[in-house]
Amino acid sequence: MTAKLIVKKLSKLFNDDKGEGLERLKRGETKEQIFRETGVVVGVNDVSFEVQEGEIFVIMGLSGSGKSTLVRMLNGLIPPTSGEIWIDKDDIASCGMARLREVRRKKITMVFQHFALFPHKTVGENVAYGLKMKGAGKQERRKAAIESLSKVGLQDHADSLPSELSGGMQQRVGLARGLATDPQILLMDEPFGALDPLIRREMQDELIVLQKELKKTIIFITHDLNEALLLGDRIAIMKDGSFVQVGTAQDIVSQPADDYVRAFVADIDRSRVYTASDIALEAHKISPKATVADALKVMILNDVDTVHVVKDGAAAGYITRQDANDAPPGTSVAKLMKPEPPSVNEGAYLNELYGPAQTGVSVAVTDDDGKLVGVISAETIFEHLVGDEENAPNHEDEAEKPDETGSTTNGEEQQEKRSPQ
Repeated sequence: MTAKLIVKKLSKLFNDDKGEGLERLKRGETKEQIFRETGVVVGVNDVSFEVQEGEIFVIMGLSGSGKSTLVRMLNGLIPPTSGEIWIDKDDIASCGMARLREVRRKKITMVFQHFALFPHKTVGENVAYGLKMKGAGKQERRKAAIESLSKVGLQDHADSLPSELSGGMQQRVGLARGLATDPQILLMDEPFGALDPLIRREMQDELIVLQKELKKTIIFITHDLNEALLLGDRIAIMKDGSFVQVGTAQDIVSQPADDYVRAFVADIDRSRVYTASDIALEAHKISPKATVADALKVMILNDVDTVHVVKDGAAAGYITRQDANDAPPGTSVAKLMKPEPPSVNEGAYLNELYGPAQTGVSVAVTDDDGKLVGVISAETIFEHLVGDEENAPNHEDEAEKPDETGSTTNGEEQQEKRSPQ
């Protein structure tokens, strides 16, 4: 895969006109110590990462962790104190304003939490606004707006005003506006945070479906770990302006980097994190032309109680050890096998395996072409549902803890209010 966005040693300090805070940061002093002794607020601290083309990269953290400051640097809304931000061959951390505007127009766009729609413009006009800024003609803008709205199921509302739509529909308009300019990179800053839980889940599912078609490079910001685990190809967990861990959902749930991450994942529903392909074991196969004696030999050799009968790569049936022991050795597998073994697609989550696993027979795991690629036993499912039970500290209260100023307002909001932009 090709890296679409590369971030190198990126930092942002507020109220650090003399550069003292940055020097202290380089010496290894903590965010709290620097604020206490200098009044400098560390927003982002020495962050490096790459986002691959077509990837959903989720940045997850509590309020004040630095995630919103980071995403605003990625499109030049906040200049970094130090570091590099490469989009293809452009370092937008150091390029001039003219080039930055060009990159924004052609390559990157942002979808906000609170919709940011113009109340006096129609839905179609809102969606077409970015194209207008690019100089597109009226007919071209209208056509693109309708096409973009159709992707989110709102083409019939092109002439409505935003106030005539529900919150979920307004967020769909915001998403359609982001897509209308056909950006290469979508920055999504808590885009579903203001929605009711049911509508939020619908929007998450819709984004997953859209991404399968559009394959955009997406940087998605959230404070909700469940949302991060559902959407992210990879996830970065932030704390105090730094990345604590970067990895897949499975990496983070199964191998948390420290107690901070371990506390986050302690109550996660693992059945919605792992897929069948993550836990599938090798399938022991046999041809329908084989004999029961052949099937027993495979089962004994591999210490299993079931073998799957495979024809043209697909699971046509299965034979249990009990059935094989009760039949004459020369009996044809085709005659003895039970048809239609319990099966699931390799992309199915573990909570979708409960029903098939209740048969007591190893579940066949198939690819999109129906080919047998592995098997899963009920015991394997249980093993992966049992998380790390080691006691970990509770960090939930950190979302509302007082920041360095003594206020319960999150640190990011404080630093942005106090810093000229």
